[in-house]
Amino acid sequence: MSTLLPLGRAVALIRPGMTVAIPPEYCGVAMAATAELIRQDTGNLHLVAVPQSGLQADVLIGAGMVTTMEAAAVTMGERGPAPRFVEAIKTSAITMKDTTCPAIHAALQASEKGLPYLPLRGLLGTDVLVNRPDWQVIDNPFGTDDPIVALPAIRPDIALFHCEMADTDGNLWIGRRRELATMAHAAAATVATVEVLHDGSFFDDETLAAGALPAAYVDAIAHVPGGSLPLAMPGYHDANWIELDLYCDAATTQGTFDAWLADFLAGEIIA
Repeated sequence: MSTLLPLGRAVALIRPGMTVAIPPEYCGVAMAATAELIRQDTGNLHLVAVPQSGLQADVLIGAGMVTTMEAAAVTMGERGPAPRFVEAIKTSAITMKDTTCPAIHAALQASEKGLPYLPLRGLLGTDVLVNRPDWQVIDNPFGTDDPIVALPAIRPDIALFHCEMADTDGNLWIGRRRELATMAHAAAATVATVEVLHDGSFFDDETLAAGALPAAYVDAIAHVPGGSLPLAMPGYHDANWIELDLYCDAATTQGTFDAWLADFLAGEIIA
């Protein structure tokens, strides 16, 4: 069963060298936990974006915490490319494992189901496939001259995300954000921050039960209201658009990024 812990102790479950699955920016990004990872100097991480990332990955890369990035995209959306990610690619500071959204989900679903791989057809003929020697083209055993790509299962050491609620039994309420369930099912352990602590069990409530992630998949919970800021948490707070604009300006150089990061770690980023 999961345990309610202070943020620092929860994040301490993530150790250097681990593979960490992180969600897209619309799906519960644990930014307070990200800051704590940097404070604890938890580096040499392999990040798996499910299936893409933005601010979270860019901050971790800029802070020197990332060795390998596996993602369909790392972007600041309408603000353009993620600056520290782009610089890291140009300077070979990180290893990039290009992938696609369906490929990320299929590989995590393989782990979720306890399978060594899952097949996916849409990668055939793409440059992504050419540059992923760990993906294998096999013959469909039920067809004739029908190739298909076998994707090895991705089993993260940790799934890290922020969500709406945790209850007294250690269950999480993730609502419609099923990416979070896939991450937790596939990973060896899950660390989550939450906005609210709920008195009672979600599974005793007919309405809440459908959006609940059982405690069996959750290892540590930290109560951190506003834990996704400056990114949004629908139903609780909007994104801080001004701060995101300031970040994109600051992250264009390592020096100005370092100044922004010092403020972020000190809790001085405007919410």
